[in-house]
Amino acid sequence: MPPTDASTNAGTTSSTDTDTGTAMSPGAGESRIASAADASADSEDTLDMPLTEELLALFAEDTGASGGNPGSGAAAATTVAVGPPAATATPIAAHAVSDLSIPDDLLDHIADWGPISTPAGVLHLVPVRVERDLPIIGRWMNDPAVAAFWGLAGPQSATEEHLRSHLTGDGRSVPCLGLLEGTPMSYWEIYRADLDPLARHYPARPHDTGIHLLIGAVGDRGRGLGGTLLRAVADLALDKRPACARIIAEPDIRNTPSVAAFLDAGFRFSAEIDLPAKRAALMVRDRVLRHLL
Repeated sequence: MPPTDASTNAGTTSSTDTDTGTAMSPGAGESRIASAADASADSEDTLDMPLTEELLALFAEDTGASGGNPGSGAAAATTVAVGPPAATATPIAAHAVSDLSIPDDLLDHIADWGPISTPAGVLHLVPVRVERDLPIIGRWMNDPAVAAFWGLAGPQSATEEHLRSHLTGDGRSVPCLGLLEGTPMSYWEIYRADLDPLARHYPARPHDTGIHLLIGAVGDRGRGLGGTLLRAVADLALDKRPACARIIAEPDIRNTPSVAAFLDAGFRFSAEIDLPAKRAALMVRDRVLRHLL
């Protein structure tokens, strides 16, 4: 389970605005998962039980299939605007390839969701490929404002371990790079909240879908972009996952910019919940209220 961020005033710059739109910081998510793994047999429930062999058999190996066109804005872009100091230009077309070529998965084929239009431009969520995306995501994680909530600062190996823990799992969580008009500028984690240890801490419903967001570029923070993109992705998830009635987020209660971004995106504050690594604000975007909020 992961993080989010925005400022109380979506248009006000904040040093913590890096996480804009994350349900919880990655660091908190790691601790939560570790806590669940260490739990005694008494605390086990179906949420932590492995998937059946029959379901796992549905997962195919990576076929290297490419995804959809990132959009007209991406067509003209040929390099990554943000990246490590020594990063080489990366063809945007490469971002259409996913480590998760799963024919039938728990999140309804995120790789096939395609680009969406937002007031900020065309956004495309592309499942992460470690070999391609680790340098830029690792750099973002070492931004002090991000590290405060994600807890992945340090050598790239820490970020790599975090990414691979999602990519080698059973598909309950899919890490994605967010391309805005063809330029990588955000990191997302879309996950099954009802199958996550988080479900022990709130009244989960089948197919609840969680969102974590990190805005990578400093220039993209503090201007309300987090709320805009969160609304678009939450609605996209509801459109692509008909069985899902709610989108869930759990930002650190101290992360005011993050909580504000979710509110701006049409989420409602549901409750404060105590998680193993933090006290969180449970944020919910309901399908039935999506056109009212």
